[in-house]
Amino acid sequence: MNGKYKNLSLLVPAMDETYSLQETVDVIVQTCNLSDIAEIIIILCERTSTDSRRTAEQLVEQYQDRLRIYIHNQKRPFVGGAIQDGFDLAIGSHVVVMSSDLETPPQLIARFIELAKQNPEKVITASRWIKGGGFRNYNKIKLVCNYIFEKLIAILFGVKLSDLTYGYRCLPTELVQSINWEEAKHPFFLETAIKPIRLGVEFLEVPAQWEARTEGASVNPFFANFKYFKTAWHVRFMPKADILLQKSSEN
Repeated sequence: MNGKYKNLSLLVPAMDETYSLQETVDVIVQTCNLSDIAEIIIILCERTSTDSRRTAEQLVEQYQDRLRIYIHNQKRPFVGGAIQDGFDLAIGSHVVVMSSDLETPPQLIARFIELAKQNPEKVITASRWIKGGGFRNYNKIKLVCNYIFEKLIAILFGVKLSDLTYGYRCLPTELVQSINWEEAKHPFFLETAIKPIRLGVEFLEVPAQWEARTEGASVNPFFANFKYFKTAWHVRFMPKADILLQKSSEN
């Protein structure tokens, strides 16, 4: 990797969010130096609601003179596919994976930028489990299960990271564009942590306050979370060479 921070590409998938999508972008604009942001890519799909699409279009128009915001209609399936589309499109030196439902607090973007400038080769990742982080309105059974899972995965990969499943993180674009991503659904967010870990990339954790969405419905049912175990086991023991995209040889 080139080891420099230039600017940030923000990837924001949207399904049925309206006011939370609007607030996500507004907070970023209000709290960040816009010269640090290359673009905001709002990723929509066939199931995106009419109201959510209209909000995205309004944001493009609202900020057209201040910031590059555009809509991408995703080609790959599911949420992991949406983010992979965004990885391919990103022009910033770094990329942030976040949501449009405020479960990834947009106030944290300025901190991501600050740390990425100081540590451009590292992954800056949000944690709900370290001091300063936390959960609001989170199902207690899910909370216990998440805590146990985080500990088990950290042991499996030999790291001290506390929140591997929370996909809110800032990564070097060169890194994400070099990895062979395999997951299409929510285990993809775990994949964005454990494949860089296998490649020896260092992480920095910053605290984040998670709060349950107040708009729209989750598309990640509780029992689907057990699929994360399969993803973790697969990545832990796959050959390191298979983590990277294979470059085609020229004749």
